[in-house]
Amino acid sequence: MALGKDGSSLTAELNRLAGTTGKAEQGAANTYAGTTGLGLNAALNIKASANRQPSAYKGLNAICNELASTTGKSAVAALRSINV
Repeated sequence: MALGKDGSSLTAELNRLAGTTGKAEQGAANTYAGTTGLGLNAALNIKASANRQPSAYKGLNAICNELASTTGKSAVAALRSINV
């Protein structure tokens, strides 16, 4: 189990959570969410709630905070706090 590293990028954190290296944000988000072909925000919203409809999608900061069970953090800071 490990947390993200201070100063890491959103791309690096998504790859850490997905267990991948070198993927672009969208690809890492899809791997993390177990989806394919979705945009970054859509994949993360589906990760949080498989039945969430596009009209109910949260913005990037909000969805990352939901996934991390945090509030008020930037997207990357929230993802850094997820222990995998």
